[in-house]
Amino acid sequence: MKSSKEKLVFVCDNCGNEFSNWAGRCNACGEWNTLKEFKSQALTPNTAEKISATNINNFSISAKTRIKTGFSEVDRVFGGGIVDGSVILLGGEPGIGKSTLLLQIVDNLPKTLYISGEESGAQLKLRAERLKLSGKNIEVSGAVDIAALEAAIIDLEPRIIVVDSIQTVYDSRTSGTAGSQLQIKESGLVLQQLAKKHGVAIIIVGHVTKEGTVAGPRMLEHLVDVVVYLEGERSHDARILRTVKNRFGNTDEIAVLKMDEKGLVEIKNPGAFFLSEADSLPGSATTVLLEGSRPLLVEIQALVTPTTFGYPRRTASGFDLNRLNIIIGVLTKRAGLNLGNQDVYISVAGGLSAREPAADLAVALAIASSYKNKSLPEKSVFFGEIGLTGELKKVMAADKRRKESETLGYKVYSTFKNISQALEKTI
Repeated sequence: MKSSKEKLVFVCDNCGNEFSNWAGRCNACGEWNTLKEFKSQALTPNTAEKISATNINNFSISAKTRIKTGFSEVDRVFGGGIVDGSVILLGGEPGIGKSTLLLQIVDNLPKTLYISGEESGAQLKLRAERLKLSGKNIEVSGAVDIAALEAAIIDLEPRIIVVDSIQTVYDSRTSGTAGSQLQIKESGLVLQQLAKKHGVAIIIVGHVTKEGTVAGPRMLEHLVDVVVYLEGERSHDARILRTVKNRFGNTDEIAVLKMDEKGLVEIKNPGAFFLSEADSLPGSATTVLLEGSRPLLVEIQALVTPTTFGYPRRTASGFDLNRLNIIIGVLTKRAGLNLGNQDVYISVAGGLSAREPAADLAVALAIASSYKNKSLPEKSVFFGEIGLTGELKKVMAADKRRKESETLGYKVYSTFKNISQALEKTI
C-alpha cells in the first residue's frame, strides 16, 4: 500500500528543473523570475515492493519488433522501422507538416489510437480525405487526460499511439494546466512507463521554440527513445526529417521529403533535388553538404552591390552570419577584393541551412563571382573550409562528396591550397 500527501515544489518555466524552495533566480539555467509554485501528490511507500529480474538472454527479438511505416526513407531515419514499446518524439515548427506526416504514416500501420488535442475528429477526417487515406486502422480520441490512457490501451489494444501534441495533454493527478512545464514533464514520464509496460509504440508531437528545441523541459528528450525533427521553410516544398537521438539505430540518417497536394512525398534520390538550373550565372556556386550520412548538392547564391549607406550590409539566409563576415574579411585581406564598400547577400537555395564549414569555399567563390560579374565553370562543385590566413582545409567525407558529385555529372574543384589560388583558377 501507498499513501499520498501534498507536496509543494517550484518548477522553472525555462528549463523545467524542480526546487523545494523559491528563489529569484533558477540555479540550473540562470534565468530570473522563472520559478512557479506547484502542488503535487507525493507517494510515500509503506511497504517495500519486491523487485523481479530476468536474465538478458531470456528476452527474444524477432522481425516483428520493428513496424514498417510504408516510407522507406522514414524507416531509414528510425533505424529500420518503429520499434514496439518505443517512445518517439517528433518535433518541428507549427505548420511545418508534422500532423500530415503522422497521418500518412499511421495509415500504413496496424491499429492506431490517435489522441488529438489540437484538432477535432472531423478536422482530421478532412485532412485524411485530402490526402486520400483509408483511415481504416486509425481510432481518434479527443480525450487528453493521460490518466485514462492505460484503460484505453487495455480496451482498444492499439499497437501505435499518437499524442498530438504534448502541449495539449495533461495528467489529472498532477497540478498545473496543460502545456505547463510540470505537466509536460509528468505526462512524458507516464507515456514512457505505459509504452514499456504494454509494449505499445508511442509517438509524441512537440512544437519547437525560437531556439529550435522542443517546447517544454529538456528532460522530455531524455525520457524518449528516439528524437526526430521535421525541418524546412514554409515558403519551400522541401522537408528534412532528421534524427538527433536514436537508441535503436544511427543518428546520422535523414529523410528528404517534398510537400505537395498529396501530402509529404519521399525523394528517392535527394542528391540533386536542391540544385538550381541557374548555376552558371554570376554569383552562383555549387557545394556538397553532408546531411547526416548523405551528400546533397546545393546551390549557394550571392549578390554583391555597392552600398548606399555608410556601413555595408551583410545578410545571410541559411548560412551563419558570423561565418559570412569572416569569409568577407579573408577575401578582403588575402584575396584583394575590396568589399568594404559593398553590400553582400548570401542565400542557400532550396531552404536548406549550410551549417558545416565545407560550404566556405563555395560561399567565397559565389561572392567573388558576383563582385567580378563572372560565372564560375559550368557543372562545377566546390567544398573546403577557409582558415583566417586564407588556406583551404580538408573536410570530412571528401571522397563521399566527390563520388556523389561525379555521379551527377559535376566536376569537383577541391585541390586549391588557398583562396587566392581558387579565385585565380576559377574566375
